[in-house]
Amino acid sequence: MTLVRIKPSPSNTTSGPQTVDDVMEVAGPQVGDDMTVEVALAVMAGARTGHLLLCDEDGLCTGLVTRAQLTAVRDSAAYDDRIRLGAVPGDRGLFTSPLTTTAEADHAMRRRRLDVLPVIDAQGSALGVLALAR
Repeated sequence: MTLVRIKPSPSNTTSGPQTVDDVMEVAGPQVGDDMTVEVALAVMAGARTGHLLLCDEDGLCTGLVTRAQLTAVRDSAAYDDRIRLGAVPGDRGLFTSPLTTTAEADHAMRRRRLDVLPVIDAQGSALGVLALAR
């Protein structure tokens, strides 16, 4: 897998290392963790995306859920249509900064086996996502 290059950046003309800011994608849909799994899957389908960023009541990014995670929950024997995104198992709080080099982010994503990683600013607001290409 390699990092997806989405937008050209003027920083590529300098001699410094490429950063996450140079290659991140638009954040996409951001939803509250009180949303149900069924509604979240419908939002994903409508937005034609494979992930949603989770935000708290202040609009700060608290994590990310993928279609695979939500489908696994929906298909489990314990599924109930009232299950909220906050109850979906998975790592929360894995983020990166736009100032991180792409080499560091690529290494961290591969080590943790992540396909998508939220990019947040110093206050915790979502700026975008970093995605690995397959």
